[in-house]
Amino acid sequence: MAIRVLLADDQALLRATFRLLIDASADLEVVGEASNGAEAVARAKSERADVVLMDIRMPDVDGIEATRRITVDDELAGVKVLVLTTFETEELIIEALRAGASGFLGKGVEPSALLDGIRTVHSGESLLSPAATKTVIERVTSQQPAAGRLHSPTEDSLTDREREITALVAGGLSNEDIAERLFISPATAKTHVNRAMMKTHSRDRAQLVVYAYETGLVVPGRS
Repeated sequence: MAIRVLLADDQALLRATFRLLIDASADLEVVGEASNGAEAVARAKSERADVVLMDIRMPDVDGIEATRRITVDDELAGVKVLVLTTFETEELIIEALRAGASGFLGKGVEPSALLDGIRTVHSGESLLSPAATKTVIERVTSQQPAAGRLHSPTEDSLTDREREITALVAGGLSNEDIAERLFISPATAKTHVNRAMMKTHSRDRAQLVVYAYETGLVVPGRS
């Protein structure tokens, strides 16, 4: 069954371009379009979207607020949001992750990378552009009030194995990569990742990566 994609962008020309690109892939299907955030939330429900390709700068309700509304709505559980924007600024990236976005890409991304990105977030993996990854690492490891963090270090109830696997997730490894590294099955790796997300209250792998850096489980510059 094809992955059902909703396009949320206030520029009709961009939506038309994305539709042509996505519909040309046999495993992807555009099921609807929205020109603002409120419409994106409504269409995500009515069209039963799997992935919302979300712009940030939109009228009325922006992409950040729309992402937040989608990720807290029980009726939309399982819907993934991939933010695609021209503005890869620190505040927007952090706000998008806090809102529950599973991925963040710049609009300058190659077409093949965009299609792979849709598939990646649909599968439950997180996806951050190099610029976004750098921003997340710098932000969560800088001196900031605890209230501004996604997680508190006191939440850490992970087992040693879960901590090890969380660090590997933060290093960009997929479940298959983790399985190969630790000589376990991909299914076992996925189970450990899911348990780690549950214990750390991370909606997806992107937030688990933030957790790893915020709590000092992973330190930039150390292998």
